[in-house]
Amino acid sequence: MPNFLEKIFNFLYPLFRDWGMSRNIASYLSLTINIALLIIMAYAVYYVAKFVLVTLTAIFAQKTKTKFDDFLINNKTTKYTAYLIPFFFIYKAVPIILDKYEYWELIFGKIVGVYIVLLLLWIIRTVFNSLKDYLKQKPEYSDKPIDSFIQVVMMVLWIFGVAIIISKLFGIKQGELLTILGTLSAIIILIFRDTILGFVSSVQVAINDMVRIGDWITMEKFGADGDVIEINLTTVKVRNFDNTITTIPTYALSSDSFQNWRGMQKSNGRRIKRHILIKTSTIRFLNDEDLALMKKIQLITPYIESRQAEIEKFNTMHGIDKSLALNGRNMTNLGLFRKYIIQYMLNHPGLNKEMHMMCRQLQSTAHGVPLEIYTFSSDKRWANYEYIMADIFDHVMASIVYFDLEIFELPSQIGHLD
Repeated sequence: MPNFLEKIFNFLYPLFRDWGMSRNIASYLSLTINIALLIIMAYAVYYVAKFVLVTLTAIFAQKTKTKFDDFLINNKTTKYTAYLIPFFFIYKAVPIILDKYEYWELIFGKIVGVYIVLLLLWIIRTVFNSLKDYLKQKPEYSDKPIDSFIQVVMMVLWIFGVAIIISKLFGIKQGELLTILGTLSAIIILIFRDTILGFVSSVQVAINDMVRIGDWITMEKFGADGDVIEINLTTVKVRNFDNTITTIPTYALSSDSFQNWRGMQKSNGRRIKRHILIKTSTIRFLNDEDLALMKKIQLITPYIESRQAEIEKFNTMHGIDKSLALNGRNMTNLGLFRKYIIQYMLNHPGLNKEMHMMCRQLQSTAHGVPLEIYTFSSDKRWANYEYIMADIFDHVMASIVYFDLEIFELPSQIGHLD
């Protein structure tokens, strides 16, 4: 190619000299015409490259089954490549046209060389973006932090690209430049601290599978409570349930505590763990009249009958004096209420019967006895889960009066004006 260019751009000067022009006039006139000719040829090369790379690639992409070439077109990879070809042509032609103008040859050669390096980096970036878009539409890669890995590769390429640009602009050998950058590593680490920490964290996140795109995470420190929509080298973006976006530093995922709800979403149920406070003074033993009345509650009728027979047998065998309710074995209204709640949950269609299910009594407090319901909703969707939980506690709070129990409430305070 250089021999071809030399034949094109070197024939004018001798021709003008043969016509009797002075050396200066022949030199400047041939330079002007050669520059104009170079621009025309560069445009011609660009339009040919554009037709071949852009137009024909688009036609080819429509006929192929893979979508990767479609993403290349969408990210304008072929368009930028079409720009690159005429600049290579110019880069090769500049030393020939400016052969007698060393200063300007050096200046323009550096400018064109720098632009080619930047354009190459940009083309590589569009290829990686196309690869990212292609992989994200694959189910097996849709939740992987592809952005982080691409950013790491691009960061390394940009470091080498900047090193090449500096070496071209200032005439420093690339080996010497890397040595200088090595001695300045402390400053580089300080400047790129977040990027380096993000890179290490991205590797940890990927290897340990801590977070995926689409995971619901909660991180109170940053006010994040929602779905992960993006993981890149320095930040993790979370779309909260109020549709706000929270940005978390990537390294915070490995240094701070957060809650990932993926396990719940993949399990067979979503946990319900909530309690009510029973007023302690309303807890008492049940007599025969109370039990006769509560046998009308169909869910616990069989239990009351079997339990009552068992207790009467025990008390009779041991000669228990039942003139005092404290003696012997007895049923309490709270114990019977707990049994009722269990039976109610076993009959509730929204709960998973194969997972843990219990109604337990927690440590008593100054506000009463906490009675906790621990079970799992079959439907894990937020709105449906809240509905099922509310439905259970609506029933529990409405049914407590049938067991002669009360829910603890702080007494209302009415202020008086002096």
